[in-house]
Amino acid sequence: MKILLVEDDETTANVLAQELTSYKYTVEIAADGQTGLELAQAFHYDLLIVDIILPKLDGISLCRQLRSHGSQTPILLLSAKNSTTDRVIGLKAGADDYVVKPYELAELIARIQALLRRSNSTLPTVLTWEKLQLDSDACQVTYSGNLLHLTPKEYSILELFLRNPRRIFSRSAILDQIWPSGEFPQEEAVSTQIKGLRQKLKTAGMTISLIETIYGLGYRLKVLEDSFSPRVCQEMTHPATVASADKRQAQAKVQLIMQQIWGKFQQSLATQMVLFDRAIAQLSTGTLDSELRSSLQAEVHRLIGSLGSFGVPKSSEVARQIEQLLSLESLGENEVRQFEYLVGQLKQVVENKPSTTAKTPDVKIASSRLLIVDDDVLLTEQIKREAIAWGFQVEVAIDPTAARRFISCLPPDVIILELTFRHTTENGLTLLAELVQQTPSIPVLVLTAQNQLSDRVEVARLGGNIFLEKPISPEEILKTVSMELNRTQKPEAKILIVDDDRLLLAALSTLLIPWGFQVSTLADPQQFWQTLAACIPDLLILDIEMPGFRGIELCQVVRSDPRWSELPVLFLSGHNDPEIVHQVFAIGADDYVQKPIIGPELIARILNRLERNRILRRFAGVDRLTEIATEH
Repeated sequence: MKILLVEDDETTANVLAQELTSYKYTVEIAADGQTGLELAQAFHYDLLIVDIILPKLDGISLCRQLRSHGSQTPILLLSAKNSTTDRVIGLKAGADDYVVKPYELAELIARIQALLRRSNSTLPTVLTWEKLQLDSDACQVTYSGNLLHLTPKEYSILELFLRNPRRIFSRSAILDQIWPSGEFPQEEAVSTQIKGLRQKLKTAGMTISLIETIYGLGYRLKVLEDSFSPRVCQEMTHPATVASADKRQAQAKVQLIMQQIWGKFQQSLATQMVLFDRAIAQLSTGTLDSELRSSLQAEVHRLIGSLGSFGVPKSSEVARQIEQLLSLESLGENEVRQFEYLVGQLKQVVENKPSTTAKTPDVKIASSRLLIVDDDVLLTEQIKREAIAWGFQVEVAIDPTAARRFISCLPPDVIILELTFRHTTENGLTLLAELVQQTPSIPVLVLTAQNQLSDRVEVARLGGNIFLEKPISPEEILKTVSMELNRTQKPEAKILIVDDDRLLLAALSTLLIPWGFQVSTLADPQQFWQTLAACIPDLLILDIEMPGFRGIELCQVVRSDPRWSELPVLFLSGHNDPEIVHQVFAIGADDYVQKPIIGPELIARILNRLERNRILRRFAGVDRLTEIATEH
């Protein structure tokens, strides 16, 4: 299968591409969002993996543009931005999943496989033809139980034919499906790969030619009797041969390439550390050049992903804390000391020394995005510092025009709005009226020194959520802001939650019911089948560890029944073991959320999955109507 990776960090892109290639995926890399968008619109891909912070066009905008043009290609956002706000925005933009750097490779692969599997409701995991078996989860092919050593191109061609048994593929069509668009091989390259595949199958003992040449047209899978037609293997098995010599050899090759990339990365990082030394020198005098700050912010954001890709999560977290410090308008004495300490941690990476945990206070990672529209520099800086301590990401706009730019690029979760501005005649009430009309789900808190009754009445009439009078402490402002979050349009859907923790069931009901969901809860998994039939949910939420039946077993039961095989299944669990996560996706889960539960992210994932399932049902209906029309 063909994956487009849109990532501007060359190191991260190369590492991930090597890993994906070892799983037999064909990977193409785009270094900026605009190129990624053009490739996604011009060529066929089975999956897009997109970073958020990209040159020319950010990942969120790329996602929105593709969805607005009707593209249903699965999209996985992969980013160092790990706040709940960022995940919610990504999912609302149309992404199917959101993975934070640094990531566990096993979990990432499992999520990729789940997206590829669920993007087509009829997509089987294991395909068979005569004595041949292709297991897409294990990325292996066997004939009569013996493992075949195929190249990635041979594997992809074989899978293409097995998944499309009646379709004739021209050589140019196979090039489009299998080869990256950046490669320009002649059509003879297809004939060479098919010849090699045929030879390996013959050597393995296959007496019938699997791929049939249709002269003048191309190739197709040879049609056999029904008993030998491609089908889903009834027992999903993952034999011990996954850890075969072939797999170990591929992994060893990937490891060698990654070591080479790591060496180059260390050399480049040593050079880039000069920027950090310059910053420390400037901060010691109480200043930090704006151009140097911008360069550092771009560099440290790339480091978050790069260090995570190499399996150094502690160093990646160090880079993330530096990024948070650089987001402050100015750094005080304590922040400068912390900056110097964290830079020292990065230098240990260059010298190949183990990283230690910082003993200085951590800068909290944001959970929601706050936009302050006010030209009072002193007040906005105080609010920003307090908001970061509360866990917010903060943007400041000095007038309504700048606010509109921020909102159009990346809508905030909540807005604090002043009514008057020194350098423009435009009143904040005009912007308030626009926001209430265009983005009614975003709470707007008016913060102003104007305290006339007429002002309060006008704000209320226009739909402002809260009226705050200056002077007021930043702490009081943030308390009010927190109370006003998570307001949005209420969807209608039935959700069944199965968990033996009754307190959690009550908490989830309290969270979901105000959104308009019809929530049914079940604490006894023994009653699952009867409850499922009576409830007929639109989405199922399962815990993993429960008395009697585990959630994984219940999911397997659901997937084995034709009535429920397309029901979206989301797991909530305290497990963070990559093997458990991989198992969850392997048995057919659509999503996995780790406890403790963060409300906005859970809501966004539920809404995304319900919308995705609705679209799949709609397209399945269209496909069936087309099939019926063709038959008649």
